[in-house]
Amino acid sequence: MGNRTEETQFILLGLTNAPGLQVPLFVIFTLIYFITLIGNLGMIVLILMDPRLHTPMYFFLNNLSLVDFGYSSAVTPKVLAGFLMGGKVISYNACAAQMFLFVAFATVENFLLASMAYDRFAAVCKPLHYTTIMRAGVCARLAIGSYVCGFLNAALHVGDVFSLSLCNSNIVHHFFCDVPAVMALSCSDKHIIEVLLVFMSCFNVFFALLIILISYLFIFITVLKMHSAQGHQKALSTCASHLTTVSIFYGTVTFMYLQPSSSHSMDTDKMASVFYTVIIPMLNPLVYGLRNKEVKSAFKKIFEKASFSIGFGF
Repeated sequence: MGNRTEETQFILLGLTNAPGLQVPLFVIFTLIYFITLIGNLGMIVLILMDPRLHTPMYFFLNNLSLVDFGYSSAVTPKVLAGFLMGGKVISYNACAAQMFLFVAFATVENFLLASMAYDRFAAVCKPLHYTTIMRAGVCARLAIGSYVCGFLNAALHVGDVFSLSLCNSNIVHHFFCDVPAVMALSCSDKHIIEVLLVFMSCFNVFFALLIILISYLFIFITVLKMHSAQGHQKALSTCASHLTTVSIFYGTVTFMYLQPSSSHSMDTDKMASVFYTVIIPMLNPLVYGLRNKEVKSAFKKIFEKASFSIGFGF
């Protein structure tokens, strides 16, 4: 590719160049990243250790936690290095790798949320056939399909973006190698590639959203047919955590990516991207942990076992 000889490295401008904000932001982002790691890895360990959580819903939640850990780790460590050491230079290959991992994991999350909506549909609308519908093989195929779509989508995005001649500048007006920010460096005609990438993003998002909306339409109809308040409450509590996650994820995705790059304000995108890359991966385990009785019960059980073991040891 010709642009490989034009630029061998990029400079990430970061969130801010204000010297007085570097240390406070480093502390805040480190704390958030620490909570993200503990929350998501803790959720994975909790689900693996407790047999009561070996169900389709927690299988998908396990994968969601892995994905959140992945795309947060693709971005946040480089941001922290920039705050602490001012090291905002990133090589061509590292930039491409960061973009690939971020797009891949974000796309996987998109399809996992759709799979989780289908799982909630089966649980609420077809409770007697739930174990038949959501067999282990079905869950595995849905998860594998999400990963395949994610990594194929990332390969297409990175291939298209880095096929452009990135010779306008090597300064990326962002804190990581996001697609719109890197495409802005192109000095070649990017219209066709931009339309293609927007089309792929729209297809991925709207296909997943269609599955989610249809699933919740049937759930809503089923809830309306229930005559007991207890049934209403149980159905809503079953879906509340997933609906919260879906609202946060797709609200940010729509704002960030489903518009042409000419409409992007880089400063606005940076603020939205902080929420998208740093806050959401931290929030998901908290949303599912705090609102879910089974997770809280499993955590309490493991905590009591650990406390007993420590006390017995002494």
